[in-house]
Amino acid sequence: MGKGIFIIAIMLMSVSVMGQQQERNISIIPEPVSLLKKGGHFVLPDEVVISTPLAQGAYINSLLVEKLSTAPGKKVKLSSSADNAHIELLLNKITDKEIGREGYRLDVTPQKVVIKANEPAGLLYGVQTFFQLLPPQIESDKKKENVSWQIPVVEITDYPRVEWRGLMLDVSRHFFTVDEVKQFIDNMVRYKYNIFHWHLTDDEGWRIEIKSLPKLTQVGAWRTEQVGWFGSLSDPDPDAPKNYGGFYTQDEIGEVIAYAMERNVQVMPEVDVPGHSSAVLAAYPELACFPESGDHFVRTGAPFLDWNTGGRPAAMYENTLCPANENVYEFMDKVITEVAALFPFEYIHTGGDEAPYTFWEKSPDIKKLMLREGIKDMSGVQSYFGKRVEQIILSKGKKMMGWDEILEGGITPTTALMSWRGIEHGIKASNSGHYVVMSPTNYVYIDYMQGDLSTEPRVYGSLRLNQTYQFDPIPEGANAKYILGGQANLWTEQIYNIRQVEYMVWPRGFAVAESLWSPKEKKDWNRFASKTEDHFARFDYARIKYSPAIYDPIVKVAKEGEKLMVTLTTEIEGLDIYASFDASTPDNFYPVYKEPLQVPKDAYVMRIITYRDGKPVGRLMSISAEELMKRAR
Repeated sequence: MGKGIFIIAIMLMSVSVMGQQQERNISIIPEPVSLLKKGGHFVLPDEVVISTPLAQGAYINSLLVEKLSTAPGKKVKLSSSADNAHIELLLNKITDKEIGREGYRLDVTPQKVVIKANEPAGLLYGVQTFFQLLPPQIESDKKKENVSWQIPVVEITDYPRVEWRGLMLDVSRHFFTVDEVKQFIDNMVRYKYNIFHWHLTDDEGWRIEIKSLPKLTQVGAWRTEQVGWFGSLSDPDPDAPKNYGGFYTQDEIGEVIAYAMERNVQVMPEVDVPGHSSAVLAAYPELACFPESGDHFVRTGAPFLDWNTGGRPAAMYENTLCPANENVYEFMDKVITEVAALFPFEYIHTGGDEAPYTFWEKSPDIKKLMLREGIKDMSGVQSYFGKRVEQIILSKGKKMMGWDEILEGGITPTTALMSWRGIEHGIKASNSGHYVVMSPTNYVYIDYMQGDLSTEPRVYGSLRLNQTYQFDPIPEGANAKYILGGQANLWTEQIYNIRQVEYMVWPRGFAVAESLWSPKEKKDWNRFASKTEDHFARFDYARIKYSPAIYDPIVKVAKEGEKLMVTLTTEIEGLDIYASFDASTPDNFYPVYKEPLQVPKDAYVMRIITYRDGKPVGRLMSISAEELMKRAR
């Protein structure tokens, strides 16, 4: 090839790459309050100069240096001067009241990027938005060639809708290392979450070192390892080794808290009492109503509660602390003293959910307590327990929060509520002057299946991305003054490793983030679905796992006389569905689905797949005829 032709080829290639970049969507999650797109682009130079308030943004600075030097391969220089800076971070000398503590303004011109905020938190979120404006390759941990590192010229004003933007991780059912918890927090920060709810204790393990109560981790942190469907595992062999589990030392707890706070994330601990206390009773059976039963051990996933009661579960084995036992309050004082000293956050979550009354109802000591205190029923017993625990918490300079069951027997004005059994309890609590975090199962319980049972680990409920996106943390009828915000919860009964954690959180975590941050009127499902797909590309480069369930059809089965009819719909637009009943694998040469399909009399399996633009995008779903019959409504 001649020299001139070679130069022309290189120029054409560059124009092609630039053209592709110009056509790339602006896909920011969560959607900003205001975004004005102008003409032109800012292109990262080979040596990027960043002007920064060095003393107040060490983490932000290191993040920018790491990101811009890794995938783009740029040289990055930090400076306290704005002269010749390509990226300028500014803390406002006069408070910008519109954007508040966590908001920011991001202005991109062809010459530079300027991010202004009142506090470092706002600068951090502005930087996260800046990264989302860059090509998805920015998320790679390796240098990427042939990428035009440019962003569109825009003006963005942005700030959160609610203050509390939380994600909960249950580390009791399955234990996650310090590094894995940090990884979870890093992914939260990408999408402007600011509360990490750390569920540290439950029936299946106690995960926080309490130095004055060493058996909590010597005994309560360990159980026999079993793999299968959690909730229906077989009872373990009594002699089987109890070597599955783990706990966090107080030094490790402090390390995680510092790591999170650097990223504008507060850490709220949860010590779940009086129910969910099997691990406590395994270590200290004297805290039970029936300490001599011999049935106190760390649960493994075998059944120990009867959920078919229509209300609170009935206990097959005792898993509740005894509110009539004064030793329980001495125990709680020791635990809360150490927890309060470790965690700077103002709230300590004490659970209070799903406490069975089975053994309390049998206890002579509980009957004496009720007579002495004038308590009428078991919810009153739990209320008595909760109020005494709250006094301990208040004495340590903290506030108490609990799940919405604690409302049933009455709570003090200083107790905050996390509404999980729908939104009604949160609405009620907000109107009676209690602070509330909205966390309803039907929108934000992200341990639920997010796709068809044929593609998902079996869980007791389903929650598609579209439903999660409809979450409103300030529902109609609530007193907005008392709504702190909202939160998604990830219980880990059926989640054995951190990759499955990622799969369950994302993309539903995108939907919750946008519900908590973005103005309600800015939410748009089709636009969000498109952005979600763009962020899948980012996660591919970042090697973060996510669920592709939005590409899989929703399967509904109905009986019409003797006929079994299958209706298939999609969550997102632009998909074609193909199906077979002859056990073959359908593709886009099969008839495209247009109307409900009748299951042939002798068919034994239905296979389904989705295509877009002639290419498969959904997973191959295989559902037996027997399963289809079970689903018929």
